[in-house]
Amino acid sequence: MDYLDLYHIHWPVRMKNGSDQGVKLVNEDVIPFDMKGTWEAMEECHKLGLAKSIGVCNFSCTKLSQLLTHATIPPAVNQVEMHVAWRQEKMLAFCKEKGIHVSAWSPLGANGIPFWGNHAVMQNSVLKDIAFHRQKTIPQVALRWVYEQGVSVLVKSFNKDRMRENLQILDWELNNEENAKIQEIPQCRGFKGELFVHPDGPYKSPDEFWDGEL
Repeated sequence: MDYLDLYHIHWPVRMKNGSDQGVKLVNEDVIPFDMKGTWEAMEECHKLGLAKSIGVCNFSCTKLSQLLTHATIPPAVNQVEMHVAWRQEKMLAFCKEKGIHVSAWSPLGANGIPFWGNHAVMQNSVLKDIAFHRQKTIPQVALRWVYEQGVSVLVKSFNKDRMRENLQILDWELNNEENAKIQEIPQCRGFKGELFVHPDGPYKSPDEFWDGEL
């Protein structure tokens, strides 16, 4: 491999050297994040041709603003949780103004995933009603809504039938009435960030981790 098309900072988090940074992550191992130093290293990767584009994931508007104050190369992308039950309207407006593309992870709400997944999308009565009248599936309605926001949609499946179904969102549109109903869906971030919160760490609460953008 000679280069990456896109290289991301996955979370605005730094771990102690030698700590387990996988699924067994321990919040006590989270230490202050060197945003400036990390981004300078990312920019160097870009300048060396090792990464065609560089970006971030799960940055709040506040953290993006902080990054942009010293970045010589702005992030191409901010990859964030986004679905009908967490519409990210503030983030979309901010990134549009700054020329940062938004990529949506968990567009179906991560139904049943440990730690943070919920049923706010797949069991949503508004989506069920739209899907019934449209003769679509709930995932198709949910994915179509995200797609219509002008973001790239990251949806994972190993099932060929579901993959085919996911692609069948491109030849129709939600109407104004349907969009108005979706706008009424209560908002709730799925991943609160508890994994990175500790009384002795840089983030004392989920609200602090997300800079009040909960």
